[in-house]
Amino acid sequence: MYNIVGDNMKKVVVGISGGVDSSVAALLLKEQGYEVIGLFMRNWDSTINNDILGNPNLNNTICPQEEDYNDAVEVCKKLEIPLHRVDFIKEYWDDVFTYFLNELKKGRTPNPDIMCNKYIKFDCFVKEAKKLGADYIATGHYAKIENGRLMRCFDKEKDQTYFLSQVTEEQLKNVLFPLADIDKKKVREIALKHDLITAKKKDSTGICFIGERNFKNFLKNYLPNQKGKIVNIDTKEVLGEHIGLMYYTIGQRKGLDVGGTKEKLFVVGKNLEDNILYVAEGEDNPYLFSTSALLEDVNFNCSSRPLKCSAKFRYRAKDYPVTLEYLEDGNIIVRYDEIKAVTPGQACVFYDGPYCLGGGIIKEVRKDEKKLWYLL
Repeated sequence: MYNIVGDNMKKVVVGISGGVDSSVAALLLKEQGYEVIGLFMRNWDSTINNDILGNPNLNNTICPQEEDYNDAVEVCKKLEIPLHRVDFIKEYWDDVFTYFLNELKKGRTPNPDIMCNKYIKFDCFVKEAKKLGADYIATGHYAKIENGRLMRCFDKEKDQTYFLSQVTEEQLKNVLFPLADIDKKKVREIALKHDLITAKKKDSTGICFIGERNFKNFLKNYLPNQKGKIVNIDTKEVLGEHIGLMYYTIGQRKGLDVGGTKEKLFVVGKNLEDNILYVAEGEDNPYLFSTSALLEDVNFNCSSRPLKCSAKFRYRAKDYPVTLEYLEDGNIIVRYDEIKAVTPGQACVFYDGPYCLGGGIIKEVRKDEKKLWYLL
């Protein structure tokens, strides 16, 4: 029914997060005849890393990560499978959170979830799973693997292949995605039917493994915010004051503390040297659009190297047709018809129909082959 067939009692270690998706993933695998072991990852030290400062609502309450662990314990008891717990706090800090902070310092808009998948869930986790004798590993990702290739899942609204774009072909070996062929509604129905404690639990949001925060207060613990001018890029008029370039992303409309303009204002660029945030009026302003981008940290999880394919420039964005130029240094130039708000630091992910081919991180954004001076 769910496109998973048990493999003669092969052992699979499932990443149990304390959420409904991983809970149902484990349940389905057990129903299909696998020997299932749960593994909970603790990647963030709430005591050391200022959770109370980052989220004042946490006062006098149990840490959310401990709540997740307690839920994971209850799920595994219900499913009658063992649960192990492992700490990857140092690895997460070194490979994910430090990356996140460094990208913000550069004025870019990083996606730490992508690096978390690359360095934690499909690297550190896999190594720990092998210590437990795993033949396979599994997660609650909404994605699919068919004949060794990463594919979009059945639930197109939840598809997470974008976040798996930096995972290599080797890392995807012996990986199972039990939710590949069902949608979120069905996942919750299954959890309710089996009376799992996570059945009605709210989906986690925010930074991977750190969760929901007052983002501005949270970042103050790690990066000093420097106020500066908000400038209309067309008229050069100073419209107000920003609270720190790291809090803004290209294409952003809300949260701009300016007044007196008839048109909607959008963030179009950042000047790190002079600490200026550039904005422009109107959602069709030319400063919002580009025609190519330079990608670094390129990863392909397949053997093909297409010259033409489609690409997604943000998780919730649609696919666009693109052409690729491969450079000697391993970077790629992606060319396209005008696209709005392509943003340095975000991932550009390649697709061939249902197949996710990999992707890269946007380093530069260009228009008519010229680097946009106002974008970093």
